[in-house]
Amino acid sequence: MPEDLIIVNDPSEIPAFETEAEEAEFWATHAMGDAMFDRAEGDPETQAFLRTLPTRPRRSNPVSLRLGVDLERRLRRLAEVKGTPYQTLLKEFVLERVYEEEKRHHLL
Repeated sequence: MPEDLIIVNDPSEIPAFETEAEEAEFWATHAMGDAMFDRAEGDPETQAFLRTLPTRPRRSNPVSLRLGVDLERRLRRLAEVKGTPYQTLLKEFVLERVYEEEKRHHLL
């Protein structure tokens, strides 16, 4: 996750997303500001939802992951086509899959 997240303080700053991938991409570079929580005061459901979203920049934890040579080559090629670093693309893929599994297991 980038160290310099854009802080969102007003609901109008959140675009309408057409896909979950588009939403994941947005939240990879943005975080909810305290003002958003203040707006939700008195509405517990909205507050609960907002608290599930990123609130502050946080540091990344380095993780060692072994990829097969072919998978790494494919990932790098796809990242090049998309114009993004391959590690960023990999994090997006993992984030999207974790989200899908959380939904499937009713963890959200």
